[in-house]
Amino acid sequence: MNFFFFASVNAFVLLPLYIQRLGGTEAQIGVVMGMYNAAGIFCQPLVGAWVDRLGRRPFMVFGISLVVLASLGFALFASLPVFAVLRIFQGIGFSAFFVANYTMVVDLVPPERRGWALGIFGISGLLSTALSPLAGEFVIRSFGFQAFFAMTTVLALAALAVTLRIRESGAALAGHARGAQAIRESLAEILRPHMALAFFFGLGTGTIFTFLPTFGELLGVSNLALFYTAYAGAAMLVRALGGGLSDTLGRRAVIVPSMLVQALATGMLAALALLIGARATIPVLPFLFLSGLLAGGAHGFLYPALAALLMDQTAEARRGSVVGIFSSVFLAGNALGSVVFGYVSHGWGYGIMWSGLTVLLVAGFLVSFRLRPS
Repeated sequence: MNFFFFASVNAFVLLPLYIQRLGGTEAQIGVVMGMYNAAGIFCQPLVGAWVDRLGRRPFMVFGISLVVLASLGFALFASLPVFAVLRIFQGIGFSAFFVANYTMVVDLVPPERRGWALGIFGISGLLSTALSPLAGEFVIRSFGFQAFFAMTTVLALAALAVTLRIRESGAALAGHARGAQAIRESLAEILRPHMALAFFFGLGTGTIFTFLPTFGELLGVSNLALFYTAYAGAAMLVRALGGGLSDTLGRRAVIVPSMLVQALATGMLAALALLIGARATIPVLPFLFLSGLLAGGAHGFLYPALAALLMDQTAEARRGSVVGIFSSVFLAGNALGSVVFGYVSHGWGYGIMWSGLTVLLVAGFLVSFRLRPS
């Protein structure tokens, strides 16, 4: 279910190419792509509280249904304002599905293996990150964007079919959340260091996935599947081989170096953009591949370690609410990266954009030292 859902959603990293074909600028690309995350920022805290009260499965079904409708909408309309609205629908659908889905997984995981289990489960989503852009590029080149949107619709329908067969345990249905009070308690979590790290992490991933397609075209790279494959392959590899490190060494021991590696990945993209701007003749693909490996490896360690740290400090009755806040903060970083750096790249170029992002990610690395050792 997780694979099919994220295969549909992750394919939309190629949407900037369609927006560009329709005459959109980098700033407009940033706004349209950022609507997805902006919707999640506001929805996920509310969804989390209701997931604790009503159960996981209804929100999974609702979320996937919205994604199906949004995919159909992209096939029917070719308007940037409509695209922004459809991205909002996708963001709401993602929010409902993700919070309920992730909370259901936490319900099934023993605390002493939480980091490993969340990492292994995430491989299904990362596999879609590797395969769906590759399949999407092939479909677009061979049959056009209408066929691409049909593909994303079919993938979402497959996820819906699997979800309808899932049953959740009675323990998960017996929520104890207290509505608005649960939301207020969860919002207090925002001031904790791991939430700040989720923001910086989201800032990096959101900017990379929004602007890498157009950056690649600027460099003359017609097929970016190599980057996505390296990204997802590295993330899956570190989770399969080292997914239990945060359980054995502690969350901080994994999070701190991973924040640095993410900054190194965007620093490499900044160097590439600045060297190309200086008319230097260098091979582009090795830089993109290595950047994908570094960013993917950091992602593979960071997300499950941060999520496990969050669950270590959260009561069972508040899991959905806190997962909603955590994901909302992550998406806030995604949205801010998409919108702000869209204007930066449009006004000053990709060299300044990637350099500014790297400086912010280094700041996030310094914040990670505030985590207490386990």
